[in-house]
Amino acid sequence: MTGAGHATPIVALDFWMPDAALQMVDLLGDRCDFYKVGGELFTVAGPTIVRQLVARGKRVFLDLKFHDIPNTVEKAVAAAAELGASIVTVHASGGVRMIRAAVGIAGPDCEVFAVTVLTSLTGADLDEAWGGDRGEGSADLTPDVLRLARLAQGAGAAGVVCSGLEAPVLRDSFGSALKLLVPGVRLPGSDRGDQSRVVTPAEAARGGASYVVLGRTVTSAHDPAAAMDQAVASLA
Repeated sequence: MTGAGHATPIVALDFWMPDAALQMVDLLGDRCDFYKVGGELFTVAGPTIVRQLVARGKRVFLDLKFHDIPNTVEKAVAAAAELGASIVTVHASGGVRMIRAAVGIAGPDCEVFAVTVLTSLTGADLDEAWGGDRGEGSADLTPDVLRLARLAQGAGAAGVVCSGLEAPVLRDSFGSALKLLVPGVRLPGSDRGDQSRVVTPAEAARGGASYVVLGRTVTSAHDPAAAMDQAVASLA
């Protein structure tokens, strides 16, 4: 089974069709026991895909990044936990009351992770969205990520979603108090796609990641099983 080393690999099922997603699960077999269901697949397949994965003995990271009024997020997280999701995400920028509502309803078997800054965003993107001005040429998002991580910890989140570039600073700052989930992970030589701040699985693990999300670097590989084996070996 997966989970070598200190970082557990999660494979992202970013597919348009549930049959294709389940075929990938079957192809990887015992190489992976944790899968991400995001907005793309969930919009097509709905709760059924989560139930199907749980029925196959797989853990599910339901990555819907809830961001709404506390009451709405509370109800959504309750539904996710009822489905059997092991991890759900909310946006840290939704605020303390929203995160606390999610944590309070999730229960002991469903962890709430707060998204700090999406790995697709650059410093310029964040300035444009939030009205900041970090100075020409500055790409350092660490202060923003740290601020949101402190907010998430104060609200009781189990962990945060961050890029592998900020993970070492967060690990130094929070120790074991916050789990770190790192998306945008690519095997050496893989195309970074639409991600801006990417690392390899080994770099993420060295940076203190608790979980690493492997997407197209595995699922779009010529040999997904071999790519998964490579990723797991690099985490050992």
